[in-house]
Amino acid sequence: MSPYLVIVIILAYFFVLITISHFTSRNANNDAFFLGNRKSPWYIVAFGMIGASLSGVTFISVPGWVVSNNFSYMQMVIGYLLGYAIIANILMPMYYRLNLTSIYSYLGNRFGVYSYKTGSSFFLLSRIIGASFRLFLVANVLQITVFNNLNIPFVITVVITILLIWLYTFKGGIKTIIWTDSLQTLFMLVAVGVSIVLISKQLDFDFKTVFNTVVESKHSKLFYFNDFKNANYFFKQFFAGAFIAVVMTGLDQDMMQKNLSCKNIGEAKKNMYWFSITLIPVNLMFMSLGVLLVVFAHKNGIALPERTDDLFPIIATQGYLSPIVTIFFIIGLIAAAYSSADSALTALTTSFTVDILNVKDKTESELKKIRKKVHIGVSIVLLIVILIFNAINNESVISAIFKVAGYTYGPLLGMYAFGLFTKYNTRDKLVPVVAILSPVICYFLSHYSEILFNGYSFGFELLILNGVITFLGLFLLAKVNIQSKYFTLD
Repeated sequence: MSPYLVIVIILAYFFVLITISHFTSRNANNDAFFLGNRKSPWYIVAFGMIGASLSGVTFISVPGWVVSNNFSYMQMVIGYLLGYAIIANILMPMYYRLNLTSIYSYLGNRFGVYSYKTGSSFFLLSRIIGASFRLFLVANVLQITVFNNLNIPFVITVVITILLIWLYTFKGGIKTIIWTDSLQTLFMLVAVGVSIVLISKQLDFDFKTVFNTVVESKHSKLFYFNDFKNANYFFKQFFAGAFIAVVMTGLDQDMMQKNLSCKNIGEAKKNMYWFSITLIPVNLMFMSLGVLLVVFAHKNGIALPERTDDLFPIIATQGYLSPIVTIFFIIGLIAAAYSSADSALTALTTSFTVDILNVKDKTESELKKIRKKVHIGVSIVLLIVILIFNAINNESVISAIFKVAGYTYGPLLGMYAFGLFTKYNTRDKLVPVVAILSPVICYFLSHYSEILFNGYSFGFELLILNGVITFLGLFLLAKVNIQSKYFTLD
């Protein structure tokens, strides 16, 4: 496919997003940027959150996971339902009752300023690394498939990418993101659907044959109950999925900022319930695509790549299928990546402005100036981190860095659990120490788990352990009982 055609597709795509931004950001004030004036339709929020929760990593990786892990990932997706129920019935009612802009201000009200800054700092670290890593993956794919042929340096590719995101988010913020994410979710799902249809057509499969092929495939094994030491064991993945949903949605400013933009808690709950239910068929669609890609590869003599993440990109972009598949792959990849990255940019701006800079006493105009400067600053930070990833250019190192970011959600889980489910206060100044030590201990236990625990291998349940260690650390630092509205759950 001509690289110029791909560039035209990308420019047309962003033209649509910038047009949406123009209409949604007119007369936008700070409340619109941070919370969408709390007027976002719940069904639009729910649909847009699908794309934001999946990201470009999922778009590329989930079909490839089928090769190595079959459908075991669905065990986590089922666990998400429990996690989202906890968010809808415990966390969101509290956020609405306290009328929060940043969810981490709860920690300040409950424990003190050190806990507040620790929670928001851990979020900032996690999201900067996560958003940069996702954008790096997408920029790298575009660089290899398109921009290298035009002798455009990687740094220019990244600068343009972030500039385009900045253009449609800097003014309207979350008010714009609600609508652009919905459009990008639609593009992503259409891209996957079209890929399934065209690959099926190439294989000469009708709908019934596709269904039977997926169901009868050895890769469609879903439940694993046999070996609790295995990382794919059902209950490990189910409860890990539940807690991952809690921390990466309920304790994440990025995802909660969308929910807090709904008109009231009733509509926010509707959004969460429908969003969680929809994720099941969406992930099944991704994994079914993975089975079809494997069948297509075997039938056409295509060797399965050592990195299973490369399976979808190879088949979609290297001439094995119609150019239409390549077009939809590029559109789907961009939509999946940027529906996650644009909301991350807005959430990082919100968290740094509200949590770190202490802008409570600022006027509307002063806050607007600060927020715009922070928005530019965060964009530059993302650019720098992406370029660092590219300079490292070592997959194992980058993977390790990304894994470290995952550890940072554990302390947030422990801090919120301690605040919600106990009536104790804690020594606020020592909370940062506990929050740093907990991931370090978990890393040590994970690294040596098979030696220490007779062959036991930690999976995603390490997040739960991380939260428990933080909780116990705060309990050891507990002070006198308190009576406060900040630990009640009603």
